[in-house]
Amino acid sequence: MSELERIKIAVKTLISLGIGKNQEEIGTLMGYKSKSSFSQILTNKVPIPSGFVDKLCKLDNRLEKKWIISGEGNILGNIDNPKQVYKDEKQNEIDYFKEKGIPLIPVDAMAGYGAGDVQVMEYEAERFIVPTFKGSDYLISVRGSSMYPKYNSGDIVACKHLPLDTFFQWNKVYVLDTIQGVIIKRVCKAIKEEYVTIVSDNKSYDPFELHRSDIRSIAIVIGVIRLE
Repeated sequence: MSELERIKIAVKTLISLGIGKNQEEIGTLMGYKSKSSFSQILTNKVPIPSGFVDKLCKLDNRLEKKWIISGEGNILGNIDNPKQVYKDEKQNEIDYFKEKGIPLIPVDAMAGYGAGDVQVMEYEAERFIVPTFKGSDYLISVRGSSMYPKYNSGDIVACKHLPLDTFFQWNKVYVLDTIQGVIIKRVCKAIKEEYVTIVSDNKSYDPFELHRSDIRSIAIVIGVIRLE
């Protein structure tokens, strides 16, 4: 993950913390007078200015500059003594900040993770504290274009683990660990009860049927961090 990608996640985190209502407001708080001048940085049209990360971290002292620059540690720290541009928090959000955060599981190591197999040690996974995703069990990056335009390759989705005998909410997006690998797809009803129909949002990919016994773990997607 590049520094720019971590900056984008930091901006999304500030929005979820209530520091700003949207990306434009975060830019205004940082001193950018126009929406385009701030967005050009996030879209890599202009280089990251000197002191940009320092200005970003001044909006809330829980943001970890070291994580943004190098990826070391966690995105949020100093959770017990927050200092913000303005403050409007609920107690349950404060309690959530004190948790360890949600692990970002690499796709290659995802197989078997939801089923309880030891694939990713706790210390190996980056962790993120995103209040909007409270209750999520893990994060995973989207690969490929099969779910475009719903999800782009590189987006990070938040997932909540479900039991294998779960009652599918038809047409919802799930992360399925299958014998063919990990897939992020819509699950729809099949003609035969022992099967489900796997559907991509990208119409270039044909739907197919998957036997329920080929599914090793199930998680429903409950949110996304989009990297513009």
